[in-house]
Amino acid sequence: MADSRFTLRVLSTLGLRGVMTEITPVLTRRGLDFTASYGASNILMPRIAAGEAADVAILTDAAIEDLTRRGVVIDGSRRDLARSAIGIAVRAGAARPNIRTVDAFKETILAARSIAFSRSGASGLHFAKLIEQLGIAAEVMRKARVFDGVVGELPAKGDVEMAVQQVSELKLVDGIDILGALPDELQKITVFSAGVFARTARPAAAGLLIAALASPEAMGAMRRQGLEPVGRVG
Repeated sequence: MADSRFTLRVLSTLGLRGVMTEITPVLTRRGLDFTASYGASNILMPRIAAGEAADVAILTDAAIEDLTRRGVVIDGSRRDLARSAIGIAVRAGAARPNIRTVDAFKETILAARSIAFSRSGASGLHFAKLIEQLGIAAEVMRKARVFDGVVGELPAKGDVEMAVQQVSELKLVDGIDILGALPDELQKITVFSAGVFARTARPAAAGLLIAALASPEAMGAMRRQGLEPVGRVG
């Protein structure tokens, strides 16, 4: 068990915030107290490059791979945790349009009065490319709200009709209904991974926290939060 005098610092993708919140009691019982700062991997990476200190990183697999290659994350400490799909949500109780096929998705996006997606997150970057590929970027961007944060909060408040984000991030918000994931042909699966920072003063405790994220309790939380557990060493 880790020394409970220590509070581990975690820099984590927003996609794992719900999981980390749910399993906090499990981690605490194991002596793994932590404090976390959440954001898109593309926002956290510049902070890490600028020297921000932490013990554990939970980011996209590509970001963890890059940090490992540069010696920022300890080689061999990486563990792939979960696969994440992109979904769409509307305000709770609103009409639930069809997004199950490519044609239905395109029709629904064009018919929406307003839509929100993230500026820097993996879901938002993919959606921006997707509407370009479908030839509807101009129409969508005229009615879009693009920012970094939990975009599901906007349909919950009635500020936009739809929100596009990782399903696990949409699940952070009360007051919305998740229509489902994007059609397979349009989907981009993101793998979230964890690693131990090379500069940590507590590498053993950091490693125990990452191992705990592959525990049955953590995997159950991942499924409830809209993620597919991986639970293997990368």
